[in-house]
Amino acid sequence: MGRLFGTDGVRGVANADLTAELALGLSVAAAHVLAEAGTFEGHRPVAVVGRDPRASGEFLEAAVVAGLASAGVDVLRVGVLPTPAVAYLTGALGADLGVMLSASHNAMPDNGIKFFARGGHKLADELEDRIERTYRAHATGEPWDRPTGAGVGRVRDYDQGFDNYVAHLIGVLPNRLDGLKVVIDGAHGAASRVSPEAFSRAGAEVVTIGTDPDGLNINHECGSTHLDKLRAAVVEHGADLGVAHDGDADRCLAVDATGAEVDGDQILAVLALAMREAGSLRKNTVVATVMSNLGFKLAMEREGVELVQTSVGDRYVLEEMKANGFALGGEQSGHVIVLDHATTGDGTLTGLMLAARVAASGRPLRELAGVMERLPQVLINVRDVDKSRVGSSQELAEAVADAERELGATGRVLLRSSGTEPLVRVMVEAADIEQARAVAQRLADVVKSALG
Repeated sequence: MGRLFGTDGVRGVANADLTAELALGLSVAAAHVLAEAGTFEGHRPVAVVGRDPRASGEFLEAAVVAGLASAGVDVLRVGVLPTPAVAYLTGALGADLGVMLSASHNAMPDNGIKFFARGGHKLADELEDRIERTYRAHATGEPWDRPTGAGVGRVRDYDQGFDNYVAHLIGVLPNRLDGLKVVIDGAHGAASRVSPEAFSRAGAEVVTIGTDPDGLNINHECGSTHLDKLRAAVVEHGADLGVAHDGDADRCLAVDATGAEVDGDQILAVLALAMREAGSLRKNTVVATVMSNLGFKLAMEREGVELVQTSVGDRYVLEEMKANGFALGGEQSGHVIVLDHATTGDGTLTGLMLAARVAASGRPLRELAGVMERLPQVLINVRDVDKSRVGSSQELAEAVADAERELGATGRVLLRSSGTEPLVRVMVEAADIEQARAVAQRLADVVKSALG
């Protein structure tokens, strides 16, 4: 059996890979590991548990709550809320642990479990490893030390979570959104109520799509992975912009008044300049991954903003931000972290801050996003090759060097081994799409011949 915890918690097909038994066992294990680490010392432990609207979240929530309470942890059940809301409430309520049930942008049959430590921060890898080891040991028969009587955890619904989180979002906005019309696509997910409410309270006129979750329609042809309906709705309603979330609302993409996409790189560029103007862009630096469009890097250089790049994954962006005191970071996919106000990517907060910049500047989003020009980007996945030799093949290194010389300063080559599949990703950017395609295909052919 492989490692249960991936880069973003435990995920799999609900009731097949991710069963009620697994959810219960991991929750009990988490409670015991945190107790052993001293997290609960001197007080009765409390956990915040939330979920997205997936049908499977109902029974998985019950399993998680049962596991925690059986281990002596009091549970505040906040119901359907975004992942960043659970993280925020974990910190705001002084809870010892947060648990979110969601598979983010994945299709409805999937689900996942993500743990947050005290303060709403991602649980350390070392603690995740200990939880997994503890779970496996007890799954094979080692008995748990179980509290009885008054020692068992108590469970109650915390209905104030929705209002507390929305109030937090409104409270950190630099200005109101009066005069803006915004279309929100909630992906029939966790932000279906939160995001429209927050934008409305901030003063925007709100039109909604994808905000009627039934447990089965999450992410289905809507949200940040399917922007066509949002584009059409923005144009139809004459809106100033549109905002699209994923299932657990930790990310945000946007479209401008013409229906053109504004991706995570462009959002980062707009927010970086806004925060620098406000004096909140600490160390005049923004953090992004190596997959960010070269146009973003060139724009930041032109605007005098420092750029630090990390490996792909919002966890690496967050680690870099926390380690060096940076305030803003994110990914092209729309995971944007504003560390002064959130401990994780927050799609609703990102959308609000983007809209606030439009309102404050009086400039349309299309103009603001024009600070960077997205260079054409071509990605080819080369399958069934020995990805372990990407960094050691001389033939491949020479081909990459030739490609980089051809592209010059306005192009870029990136080869990455997949972390989960036997493939190598070839990404090429260039000022001209046809050149990018030609170079990418040539490199893909070399990858196949050199590593196949």
